[in-house]
Amino acid sequence: MAVYTKVSAEDIDQFLQGFDVGTLISAKGIAEGVENSNYLIETTENRFILTLYEKRVDPNDLPFFLGLLDDLASAGLPVPPAIKDKSGNQIQQLRGKTACLIQFLPGVSVSHPSQAQAAAAGKALAQMHAATIDYTPKRKNSMGPESWHQLSADCGVKGLEDIQTGLAKKVKQELQFLDSHWPAGLRESAIHADLFPDNVLMLGDKVAGVIDFYFSCTDFMAYDVAITHAAWCFSDDGTQFKQDLSSALISGYKSAIPIVESDARAYPILARGAALRFLLTRAYDWINTPADALVTRKDPIAFLRRLEFYQQNPDVFSK
Repeated sequence: MAVYTKVSAEDIDQFLQGFDVGTLISAKGIAEGVENSNYLIETTENRFILTLYEKRVDPNDLPFFLGLLDDLASAGLPVPPAIKDKSGNQIQQLRGKTACLIQFLPGVSVSHPSQAQAAAAGKALAQMHAATIDYTPKRKNSMGPESWHQLSADCGVKGLEDIQTGLAKKVKQELQFLDSHWPAGLRESAIHADLFPDNVLMLGDKVAGVIDFYFSCTDFMAYDVAITHAAWCFSDDGTQFKQDLSSALISGYKSAIPIVESDARAYPILARGAALRFLLTRAYDWINTPADALVTRKDPIAFLRRLEFYQQNPDVFSK
């Protein structure tokens, strides 16, 4: 979450008049995240998240995202559906941007998850996969392997070298490796594709909400596990691998859906791909985020360290 587009209280108040959600009490921009502009809205009836879609989110993809949220919510999973206006529409326009009013879920995203919280996140991920194996709409992974070469080119050799000397060469070598080794034919479902701890709301050791589905797509379930592993099982800066969280995450996942041998064999390669993806997206944002944006830039080198760990420890998922 972030704020790129500034929206006044008057604009938000007028926007809310199209909904049966009470009248505006307060609106506060949310700085965390990097993809969309987000505001925490409090009305006389409830709390909501107002999202204006920026950058990588294609408005044409919103029916997939919102339909997925509706299906998961109907299945009893803790996800926040978009609120319909008085005419029954979820997708809106505000300040020239596509927008949605999203149900607010209680809970906190943890900075330093415990083993129990990692296990709960793994189980929640598996439950989402089990619920969406037959999800009919399909969406190609817009941040899959085919996109990484373009991301690297968009960063440019100079941009990558300005972040760290030698980074451009390391990225090129890893792209070549993954082009030759990326698996095929693994189990698919709708996946979250961005399940960082800040996208999971916890109440104690229980998952109270899973949010920010704007990278969700149809892809390998095992790739979603690998992304989540890279996101949860290291210190923020990537210097420390946390084996206890790794074991808990995988155990939690297995408690809700079996891990088949083909997926297990693919985890080391998929984890390298996950680390490279976030290295490149963070590098791109590091280079291109406007100076006046209310947004917290994230260090791409934290994912270079994860990538190097996965390169050197291909057996980590079997421990």
